[in-house]
Amino acid sequence: MKLLRQLAGALTALGVATVAVAQSYPTKPVRIVVAYQAGQGTDVATRHFAEQLTKALGQSFYVENRPGAGGNLGTEAAARSAPDGYTLTMGTNATHGTNQFLYSTLPFDAEKDFEPVILIGSFPMVIAANPAVPAGTVPELIAMAKAKPNATDVAMPSTTARIVFELFKAQTQAPFFGVPYKGSATAVTEVIGGQLPLIIDTVTALRPQVASGKLKAIAVTSLKGTDLLPGVKPVAEQGLPGFEVIAWNALYAPKGTPKEVIQQLNAELNRILQQPETRQRLLALGFDAGGGTPEQLAEFGRAERRKWGPLISAAGIRAE
Repeated sequence: MKLLRQLAGALTALGVATVAVAQSYPTKPVRIVVAYQAGQGTDVATRHFAEQLTKALGQSFYVENRPGAGGNLGTEAAARSAPDGYTLTMGTNATHGTNQFLYSTLPFDAEKDFEPVILIGSFPMVIAANPAVPAGTVPELIAMAKAKPNATDVAMPSTTARIVFELFKAQTQAPFFGVPYKGSATAVTEVIGGQLPLIIDTVTALRPQVASGKLKAIAVTSLKGTDLLPGVKPVAEQGLPGFEVIAWNALYAPKGTPKEVIQQLNAELNRILQQPETRQRLLALGFDAGGGTPEQLAEFGRAERRKWGPLISAAGIRAE
């Protein structure tokens, strides 16, 4: 009986401590590691949420930029931080999805080293063309490529663009020819100038050119249409059911962070994501708003890795 009373007392104390953690968090500033340069889309979006969390929870949430190695440098730093709720990181489809297949070694495990908090937002890639290109739909693009084997060039200014290209080529069985670029600026300029007919890039990079008529959007790579490019049909609705490639941002904490802290952050961020101001801000930045539970984010990440691992391996895609 004495042992049972001691055990009961210990469990009660643990319960009180758990409640205390949830009620008192945060008691000091919270760092959000962004593994990319300041001013980049992930950084700007993270700063918005840091401001909102600061207002809501009464402690400073601030961004620390740790760019390098395709996002791996900052993500490793977050993974190695104390799991106390005072270090978070804004993960991406690269850091928590494809990087483990693109790099020969990775200094962290996207699943084992992190606690998922919430999906923040996502955005599709866009397949666009010079306005002079006669094709205006996915079936017409396929027919154009088959009529001129290996002459239908596609600009690819990022690894994600190449992944879209490889999946598109594999599913259409059409002889498109991918041309890699180091960034969007040159790729967009050359497609507008007619040196190449097609480009795959982010909605953020291409939306201004589509709006001005310098490029025409043929398809987005989300399963459904998006308010980011109203009226542009998904690839999945143009003859390739199930075709989906999205880029995304999601908040993570180091493995072992108290569950109560994770749940508190998730609830607060779900509330913030429902605010019209936040949704409009994300649309302006090129994101569709996310949301959901930590468990849903965990399964989403696993599904992404199951999907892209085989494709990246089969295509021989490696990080440069």
